[in-house]
Amino acid sequence: MSTPVLARIRAAYARIEAVDRPEIWIGLRPQDDLEEEAQTLGTRLAAGELLPLAGRLLAVKGNIDVAGLPTTAGCPSYAYEPAADAPAVARLRAAGALVIGTTNLDQFATGLVGTRSPYGAVRGAHAPDRVSGGSSSGSAVAVALGIADLALGTDTAGSGRVPAAFNGIVGLKPTRGLVPTDGVVPACASLDCVTVFARTLPEAEQALALMATPTPAPVPARVPGPWRIAVPPTDQLGELDPGWAEAYAATAERLRAAGAVLHHIDLSPFTEAAAMLYAGAFVAERYTAVGEFVDSGPADLDPTVAGIITAARDIPAHRLFADRDRLAELRDAAETALGDADALLLPTAPGHPTLAEVAADPLGANARLGRFTNSTNLFDLCAVAVPAGEVSGLPFGVMLIGPAHTDERLARIAALLTPPVRIAVAGAHLTGEPLNPQLLVLGARLIRTTTTAPVYRLHALATTPPKPGLVRTDEGGAAIETEIWQLPAEGLGILTAALPHPMVLGRVDLSDGTTAVGFLCEPYAVEGSKDITEYAGWRAYRATSPAGRPHTPPTPSAPSSPSGV
Repeated sequence: MSTPVLARIRAAYARIEAVDRPEIWIGLRPQDDLEEEAQTLGTRLAAGELLPLAGRLLAVKGNIDVAGLPTTAGCPSYAYEPAADAPAVARLRAAGALVIGTTNLDQFATGLVGTRSPYGAVRGAHAPDRVSGGSSSGSAVAVALGIADLALGTDTAGSGRVPAAFNGIVGLKPTRGLVPTDGVVPACASLDCVTVFARTLPEAEQALALMATPTPAPVPARVPGPWRIAVPPTDQLGELDPGWAEAYAATAERLRAAGAVLHHIDLSPFTEAAAMLYAGAFVAERYTAVGEFVDSGPADLDPTVAGIITAARDIPAHRLFADRDRLAELRDAAETALGDADALLLPTAPGHPTLAEVAADPLGANARLGRFTNSTNLFDLCAVAVPAGEVSGLPFGVMLIGPAHTDERLARIAALLTPPVRIAVAGAHLTGEPLNPQLLVLGARLIRTTTTAPVYRLHALATTPPKPGLVRTDEGGAAIETEIWQLPAEGLGILTAALPHPMVLGRVDLSDGTTAVGFLCEPYAVEGSKDITEYAGWRAYRATSPAGRPHTPPTPSAPSSPSGV
């Protein structure tokens, strides 16, 4: 298998040791197992299989089935050995992802704090004295700390969004039913969603697209024009942590500056429904899922979780019907309030509590965190959570919520809030080369010319237009001329979606010790090609070879097949 994939695996395990966060994991697979799978990946790639996630490391929340690892849902005595991967896991593995392990969670996916687990409280990635957010705590922190490239979570009340906000990453909560929930230990089966975490929006979108089941449901019609964003009046947001109201207002203004039209919305239907998720009869569905097991009284039950689920047992049926009627009224009011808005912009959470604050008031602190997230699945909406800067040195996040089946639309709006990314190019996308206009049309601008770290080799590939393959090597590498471009995150998503085999996007180490996303080549594809490392760059080689004949760059257009590096 390619050196880059093996290097990624080894770097991940080195990172696990370096960060010393054992509470992230429930089941961590041996490094040798992943390296063996990497060899199989190499064989599949050599046979011509299209594997868009080849070598990406995937962490999976411990209530989602992974063949070969026990599914515990955060409770060791509940564990069972799944016969197969959950469909969401299987689809990502089929695309080349490598499962590194299963992650810790608020037991039975009951909580938004990440502390309700016999495996330990998962601490925030950037602030170990604060909670990581739950229930998908371990998955979010594994991504935020650079151990996993992607992670799966679940979201019933906000568990795929609050951890994203607290750890400065992206969380996509799809439309209910878009991703199968088979092979998932239910929290509330009628509301549960499988979610995805990633460090960038394009990576999260790619994973979601690979997991999703095609649906014939139509996207709600939209009248052309600027994005229409609903924002509540400040007084309806309630008490926020210091600086969070200002950060939220600044985020709304960023959308306005990007051309969006903002208008106020009455948030009260959303907040009233949010309170009903745990305070009303809907929590009884959690008892349906695992109540009989909880009633058996195993010693490893989290007392807060056990109390919530046990109390749900005695909710009378008439209350559920009354709550359903009231929820229908609130849903109608929410739809009316949204009107023709494309999205509702909200802080993902009202604040980021410390571990001590949650320990002192586990129910109150958790209830506060769901103020903006709890109603989303009750109203059958989709959402995307993205970073929106920092407040007092801690990540601050917002979410965009929209009608069912507008997942892609929300991502396009969220991209307006995503900071640009750096991309390293060393071949056909260099200034003056045939594919450079693809960067220009996507709004990229050249930052500087530099070189890679001296750990790469360059090969001339037999392609049209001519291009090289940049491959990382354990020995005999050299510094290769590279340009660093700044590219809107949405542009990176377009490049990623159209990237042809055997090119891959991966981390490129630079001579100054920093890294950037860049085009690399699968090593098998350079077998038999000419090694041109001695030229220390593609342009130097072309200047002294037949491949350097004059050429006319194509007219700029959006990339349908970005085949350079």
